[in-house]
Amino acid sequence: MERSISEKDWKRALTSIMEELSKREYKKMLHSLDKIPNSVKKSNNSKEEMPQIIIQHLGVEESIFAMEKVLDEIPRRDDAVQELLRPFVDKLRNKHQKEKDKGWKRKFSDSECETKETETPGRFSKHLNAERWRGQKRKYVSESESEDEEREFVDQQKKSQSDKENTRPSPGNYKSWRKTIYDLKESRYLGKQAIVGKVVRKSGLRPYQTQKKEKKVMFFLGFADETASIKVVVYGKNRYEEIMEGSYYSFREVIIEDNTVKVTKLSIRSKTTAVQVPAELEMEARMIVDPQKPVLSIKEAEASYDKTEMSVEGTITELTPVSQIKVKGGRRRTTQRRDLHLQDDTGSIRICLWGDRANQCPAVVGDSVRVTNVKTNHYMETVSLNSTGLTRVYKVEAAAVQTGTVEIIGIIKASKMETRLEAELDQQLKTLVVASELLAKAFGIRLGGDFEDRLLDKMPLSAEVEIQGNRITAITKM
Repeated sequence: MERSISEKDWKRALTSIMEELSKREYKKMLHSLDKIPNSVKKSNNSKEEMPQIIIQHLGVEESIFAMEKVLDEIPRRDDAVQELLRPFVDKLRNKHQKEKDKGWKRKFSDSECETKETETPGRFSKHLNAERWRGQKRKYVSESESEDEEREFVDQQKKSQSDKENTRPSPGNYKSWRKTIYDLKESRYLGKQAIVGKVVRKSGLRPYQTQKKEKKVMFFLGFADETASIKVVVYGKNRYEEIMEGSYYSFREVIIEDNTVKVTKLSIRSKTTAVQVPAELEMEARMIVDPQKPVLSIKEAEASYDKTEMSVEGTITELTPVSQIKVKGGRRRTTQRRDLHLQDDTGSIRICLWGDRANQCPAVVGDSVRVTNVKTNHYMETVSLNSTGLTRVYKVEAAAVQTGTVEIIGIIKASKMETRLEAELDQQLKTLVVASELLAKAFGIRLGGDFEDRLLDKMPLSAEVEIQGNRITAITKM
């Protein structure tokens, strides 16, 4: 017999869900819960009080479906939130499905008995009994659809199924022995099949203790294929050197638990050929391993206290070259620095990438990125963000590639690696970056100590170019 959902358990899970939401996500959630009066939401809008208010106004079951819809719209489809919500959604759907099946069987049984009691011999009787059965079936469906709760559930099931059919990816090289990560997360069962994908990110070794109090180590993988990403936990130090970041593997005979794949000493692993992993899934896989603070809007970041840690998203509007900066507290000590200017719908802010992070920015001007684990820096009346040891820059969407004609009118800085130019493009002056080797080849100039002088002697220079953001990726002399 299906146990009813505990209000206490749901309230505890709902409280944990609230804690995972950023300020912006929490406001979106409140706005979407339109069955709760605005006066109630304004007077009791703290995360601690809201779970009880939601349950009081919607009830346990309706609040579960409401939160499923809201979290999908925000969107918060990541494991941190969905693993808290999913057990309640699954349990509720199973309950409704069993009630529906039970009601259908009872109605069908009554219809069958009535048919037998009024059965008439001959072929006509068979036709008559069949018509009666169809009539009973139509009557049951009509009665069932008239019930509000049942209709709502059916509509949600249809929408959910339609969404899955419309968005469900299917790799071209699908084999019967293989299950995609998307299907694995849906079914939570692998059986004798294998998953195949790319190790996008590998964590360091993490200690843990067995039930027998034995000290051992494990590590995490951000693993992705063409359809989805998933967390993989691998036990044992010996496998740490064997599994390489950026390589492709198949895993089978694994344990599936809480949307996580666990690779034990009984699991079978093999290297395999590459699969095509979309850029957004690679980013998801990295974030599985790399810890990150909640994502705030730039306006929320500027309103935060000094030294507050967070993550931000936006479009890069300016990216300075790496420079050497003198650091206080040490004689002639320097460190690297790179400034990134980020803009979203609420404002713009400067992010300083320090040390190793200055060289770990896989993006150009125009790219949409997420910058994780940065810290606010208040100076005078200006707020900026500083990188930390956990900061990562993830490309969410690449800048569009455009073609056109440029006239190079100035050189900001030329080095053996790259050159920053002032150029006219679409009747506007822009700062563009190009690999020096590419520039030298296009204009027949030898790279060397006087490379900048030789460029100046030939200016102004006109060329056909391909540009992504502010970086010239292809250039041909006109």
